[in-house]
Amino acid sequence: MENKKVWFVTGASKGMGLTLVKQLLQTGHKVAATSRNVKSLIDAVNFKGDSFLPLEVELVNDEAVSSSINMTYQKFGRIDVVVNNAGYGIGGTMEELTDKEVRNSFDVNVFGMVNVIRHVLPIMRKKNSGHIINISSIAGIAPTTGWSVYSATKHAVIGLTEVLAEDVNTLGINVTLIAPGSFRTNFNNPDSLVLSKNKIDAYASIRAAQERFAEMSGTQAGDPEKAAKVMMQIAEMDKPPLYLLLASDAYTRAFNKLELLNTNYKQWETLTKSTDY
Repeated sequence: MENKKVWFVTGASKGMGLTLVKQLLQTGHKVAATSRNVKSLIDAVNFKGDSFLPLEVELVNDEAVSSSINMTYQKFGRIDVVVNNAGYGIGGTMEELTDKEVRNSFDVNVFGMVNVIRHVLPIMRKKNSGHIINISSIAGIAPTTGWSVYSATKHAVIGLTEVLAEDVNTLGINVTLIAPGSFRTNFNNPDSLVLSKNKIDAYASIRAAQERFAEMSGTQAGDPEKAAKVMMQIAEMDKPPLYLLLASDAYTRAFNKLELLNTNYKQWETLTKSTDY
């Protein structure tokens, strides 16, 4: 049996976060889990016992995040694994999305994660151990049409995580970037997916593609139960992966992107090097 750890999981009232929290509690781990609505979180997890600490937290509120981290530390005495899972999809072209829609997306998908990392690092440094798992998306590696801002937020998570891993690699803290593909969660549902309110006729074909994406709900190939098991598995590794793709579609899209970059960089090698002294 693996060592019992203290986990801090954001965005835990539904989707992959909820699946992970349930599995963790079932196997004896201690879990602090966050949601914007603590009642919904408690109802969804449906667990009685001192091993579960449900927290109502607006991740964009730095003070609220700090308080939730402190409450977790006070209750359990340590924090071993953080899973920055909270986030939502936002679709629309750059011309259609409003400034507020764009900023709200970055606030939740990027700056909420930054807040959590900032406040948990002192605890992990003090203990010289810990594991931070940041959930990005295959869209951050290989974006698709109509999802520019969502892809930008998830690309930001990738850059953040890569440098974070370097910054803490001598402090006993592990960092993993997970880029999932399509999983059979509620991600495609209206309560998790935001589409631009502004609609421009010139982008009708892109909107049709977004509608087809939403219609995939319930048919995605990825199994969230298996994804949760993988996250628990890597948390037990002395040297966990820095990069981890989840689901076969993510694997395919990532390698297609690698091929595209390789071809494009080589095609323009002469022009690229022409700028040297």
